[in-house]
Amino acid sequence: MAVPKKKTSKSKRDMRRSHDALTAPGMSTCPQCQEPKPSHRVCPSCGTYKGKTVGKSED
Repeated sequence: MAVPKKKTSKSKRDMRRSHDALTAPGMSTCPQCQEPKPSHRVCPSCGTYKGKTVGKSED
């Protein structure tokens, strides 16, 4: 069984974990109502996607 010879330092451990941080999803503006919405999703406020009404609006 493989056993490490030396203790991994905090610096080395944290450098290895530097890519594990979560990033916020990209937001874009709806061309119809100018509200912020997630990219490549139906607009939650007006219910349009690529200029077409897809879902019903909650208004």
